[in-house]
Amino acid sequence: MEIYQHFRKEEHHFIDQVLEWQETVKRQYAPKLTDFLDPREQQIVQSVIGRNEEVYISFFGGAPFVERKRALLFPPYFQPADEDYEIALFEVHYPSKFISLEHRQVLGALMSLGLRRGKFGDILMKEERIQFLAANEVADYIRLHLHAIGKANVSVEKRPLTEIITLEEKWQDTTITASSLRLDAILSQAFHVSRQKIQSFIENGFVKVNWKIVEQAHFECQQGDILSARGFGRCKIISIEGKTKKEKWRVRIGMQK
Repeated sequence: MEIYQHFRKEEHHFIDQVLEWQETVKRQYAPKLTDFLDPREQQIVQSVIGRNEEVYISFFGGAPFVERKRALLFPPYFQPADEDYEIALFEVHYPSKFISLEHRQVLGALMSLGLRRGKFGDILMKEERIQFLAANEVADYIRLHLHAIGKANVSVEKRPLTEIITLEEKWQDTTITASSLRLDAILSQAFHVSRQKIQSFIENGFVKVNWKIVEQAHFECQQGDILSARGFGRCKIISIEGKTKKEKWRVRIGMQK
């Protein structure tokens, strides 16, 4: 099928799933709500569904600025509203005067509940406040079973989406030159770290491309990829602008501030 040639091989399985969702909406002539999708998965859904006149697509994750969103595929007659995405907002209560919690600890606690990552949206942290978004269908289960994050005893309270913590994402553009488009080469230049150290990070599963762990240093990056390395932050490849006179790749990237 022509559509597969535009995507990496490891994404083909997800494309098959999107095509199944599309067929389900056509066959049942009713909306189909997905789990939370990361931005790359959202791009794939948008590309696969495209301008299909029988199936429409929209995304919502609790607020306009969040990354992870649920997709709603629906027939032309349907008019989606925010409540159709069935999203719950939780506020975490913990002894903030004595304990500080990190994003990875919150995510680890949520995943230890035995639920898929797709059942959770963004984790929002601002000063001492912590919130997270989840699918409505697991909200009661979370309230019953989430009692600790790290070494802290916690309780969670469901809040209306209007009370969501507002976060602003800021990127700073810069241009790097790299010997190749390999993952280790790009990250080494972006974060000003030795290639050897980056290779160690990659091999240990501390690096993600488009929100998925990649453990191959030779992985070839493409325009639009979002790269992250634990402890260093995140960058995105805005454009690949060709080679310099010294045969190095000139790459325009955005660094998250």
